[in-house]
Amino acid sequence: MKIKPGNIRSYFRKEYIWQALLTFVLLTFGSTLAAFSYVVFQVPFNIVAGGLSGLSIVINHYTGWPVGLMYWVMNMPLLILGFYYLGRWRFVMRTLFAATIFATATDLFHFYLPQIMSSFPLTSDLLLSSVYGGIVGGISAGLVYRSGSTFGGTGIIGRVIQQRTGLPLSQSYFFTDGAIIVLAGVVFGWEVALYGLLVLFLSGLASDYTLEGPSSTRVAMIITDYPQEMSQALMQWLNRGVSYWPVTGGYTGSGHYLVMCTIYRPQVNDVKRIVGEVDPHAFLTIGVGHQAVGEGFGAFRPQVASLRRK
Repeated sequence: MKIKPGNIRSYFRKEYIWQALLTFVLLTFGSTLAAFSYVVFQVPFNIVAGGLSGLSIVINHYTGWPVGLMYWVMNMPLLILGFYYLGRWRFVMRTLFAATIFATATDLFHFYLPQIMSSFPLTSDLLLSSVYGGIVGGISAGLVYRSGSTFGGTGIIGRVIQQRTGLPLSQSYFFTDGAIIVLAGVVFGWEVALYGLLVLFLSGLASDYTLEGPSSTRVAMIITDYPQEMSQALMQWLNRGVSYWPVTGGYTGSGHYLVMCTIYRPQVNDVKRIVGEVDPHAFLTIGVGHQAVGEGFGAFRPQVASLRRK
């Protein structure tokens, strides 16, 4: 069935139910795998790699409260904050789903796995736990990103800081996660905190490559005959700026339009879906953006911006 240009409300059509189901299966699997890695490789050794999951380990050390439940409770106000500042209802609902699955699986694993692991232990080595915790945790995070979601937590704080201050997203995450790792160093010792930094580094690499390369931004180049419909769809559903201009095919000599949009890596699959719905005959290329500076991304340096005013 051919879809009319501009009509992109795919979640209300029967032919897209299967696609939505696959998305949530991926989201569930990624969240469950992340919980397994967290319980097996981090919690037993108090390895804190930032985030609310790391803060939960610190609180559990003093209170004994379930780490999964604490993670979920602390996530709720941050989800409200994310909806207020980021204004993406679908993103917030997916993140709530991922956080709920992660928290539930974490407490279930934390209750049952020690009984199983006592008979079939994996490792008691801090270095091996850090390496595999970072790799497996990063892969699971990449799977969740591919479904268009995150685990919430300090990731939401980082996005809000980035939006309000113009700091690059990587620096925002560094401040939020770094503060929690420093706290873990005070509580558990600086050697354990160094292992936490190793987990954080490896998980970042693993999630990047699981998703689609090491860069946090992507540049979508779309050749289409429906530039206005394509631009409206991308702006409406991704909240990203779009530019387009006429181009000529070198082989056929026919005229088309080139639509360009810079996005974050979790939005790659959304771009593919939108382009396929608006114009099934479009040609899409997604490249790596090594750095994005400007509206919606990082801010220009003040001394550079001042040159334009002069």
